[in-house]
Amino acid sequence: MSTILLATGGTGGHLFPATALAEVLLRRGHTVALATDARGRTNASFDPRIQVVTIESMRPTRHPLRALAGMAALARGAMAAHRLLRSARPQVAVGFGGHASLPAMILSLAHRVPILLHEQNAVLGRANRLLARQARALALSFAEVARLRPEDRAKARLTGNPVRAAIAAIGERPYAAAGGGRFGLLVTGGSLGARVFSALVPAAIALLPATVRQRLAITQQCRAEDIDAARAAYRACDMEPELAPFFSDMPARLAAAALVICRSGASTTAELLAAGRPALLVPYPHAADDHQTANAQALDAAGAGWILSQTGLTPAALATRLATLIDAPATLARAAQCARAAARPDAAERLADLVEEQLAGAKGAPGQPLREAAE
Repeated sequence: MSTILLATGGTGGHLFPATALAEVLLRRGHTVALATDARGRTNASFDPRIQVVTIESMRPTRHPLRALAGMAALARGAMAAHRLLRSARPQVAVGFGGHASLPAMILSLAHRVPILLHEQNAVLGRANRLLARQARALALSFAEVARLRPEDRAKARLTGNPVRAAIAAIGERPYAAAGGGRFGLLVTGGSLGARVFSALVPAAIALLPATVRQRLAITQQCRAEDIDAARAAYRACDMEPELAPFFSDMPARLAAAALVICRSGASTTAELLAAGRPALLVPYPHAADDHQTANAQALDAAGAGWILSQTGLTPAALATRLATLIDAPATLARAAQCARAAARPDAAERLADLVEEQLAGAKGAPGQPLREAAE
């Protein structure tokens, strides 16, 4: 079989779909090499059959000394990528965005290796924008993606964003707005938590009627330095939610949730859709190219959730929205159904099909309209 090179940034949003594709390619008998940065190498566990190579890269900066150090790191990364291309000899390279993906993808082009790109967000990321013109195909997670040039849209394919199997399995089970009379509320802010939620959510919960608070089973991700203050705020209204900086059993937490309050990064939105869970989406306002707002707008438009701007969001406003939804199980059930309808739980398989099209010598998508992969 063939060797496939995957190049990805080190954040979960880039790394999770790459490792999901790797698992499918391995299952189909291919050999997989994966290039990422030190953060990705440290923070993820990999199948031992995957050849993982750490490649340094340059973070964008305007600081002269940091830029000089970044150029040196980029040179070292280029050398590592060159050695990887010479040893692995991949037939196709797949880029998942992030600045750390660039050395391996650029060197792939130099070695005349066909490249594909996967975009997780509703805005084409900067690394993928740089490479899109040279890519054979672009795999998209959303039907509408901003910053995508018309000539690049012609070779785009809608695959979805791969999620873990345990997350996808949640959506196969019936949704219930309240189990045993309890209403599960999950609050999560991504891999590091969102500081704003640690203050905003307890204050909003305190404004709810006591009869509503008694029904809530709250699980909230908080940064370690914010947990004590959040716990004190909850105790002031006689509540003892489960608070932690990280939950290793997130599939179980998501399964128990009737409603989620969260950011709208790529992995979060894909998991919400796959699990069929309605959400109040508060985009991180400083995300690159404001991509989280675009992601949230896509879910809002699909009826799978409701977007709330962090700017001007008060505890009173959040409490009002929560009270309305907690007392509207039919509304939540419709949103859950819309989320599941918009999901693509077989995204990793679709993406693997697209890779194999290139291996088979297909030209990919030039001249074809945007369509779902493997229809």
